[in-house]
Amino acid sequence: MWCVSVRFGQLLEEGAVKYRLGILLWISIMALSCTVRAQEGPGNDNPDATTNLGMTLGAPLNPMGEHAAFGWGISGGAGYNFDRRNALIGEFMWNWLYPNNATLEPIRIALQSANVSGHANLFALTGNYRLELRGRALGTYFIGGPGWYYRTASLSRPVPTGTTIGCTPAWLWWGYNCAAGSVITNLTEVHSNAGALGFNGGVGMTFRVGEAPYRMYVESRYHFAPTGGISTKLIAVTWGIRY
Repeated sequence: MWCVSVRFGQLLEEGAVKYRLGILLWISIMALSCTVRAQEGPGNDNPDATTNLGMTLGAPLNPMGEHAAFGWGISGGAGYNFDRRNALIGEFMWNWLYPNNATLEPIRIALQSANVSGHANLFALTGNYRLELRGRALGTYFIGGPGWYYRTASLSRPVPTGTTIGCTPAWLWWGYNCAAGSVITNLTEVHSNAGALGFNGGVGMTFRVGEAPYRMYVESRYHFAPTGGISTKLIAVTWGIRY
């Protein structure tokens, strides 16, 4: 009973930390936009450099969607504007992915306990081309390019060695291996990782928020990478501020 209480307290603490990080990011983005809005003057709407910082909500698609319900994280980048329409941008994205019940249920059944949790992380480092149609107050753009995707997943508890379990994709997601249709339960720490080259593409809108060239933006992108036995597929919706 004491162990359950301790684990419950750890989960609450982890949730509180992630909640505070999300709030801190929101405050940073909103404070920056308010500071920009307070500035006066025409500014330069055609700078050589471009940067962006935003908060991302991720919606996994199958086959990854069979194991991850949704995610949230951050996205940031910097690049060079060749002119008002064309730019090359390097970007980093991180998403914390929450598991769905279907991918935790086989582990809970094997452990005969509901006291098990897990999560996944998705990291992406991409190089993108952006084609932008920008007006004085509003704009739209298309963006996409290749990149390196790295995904991890981990469980809070392993299954005891020697347990006989039929193999399903959920076990592979968490990092177990299978042989002859059965799960090999020889892990003391359960985690998986997979990396691969992939690509992304999407569309966005910008809104002038003060002195040029500062703008708020909202965008939607599709991400794909053939990571291991379970491909990474994600729709990421991001909003934030860019220069």
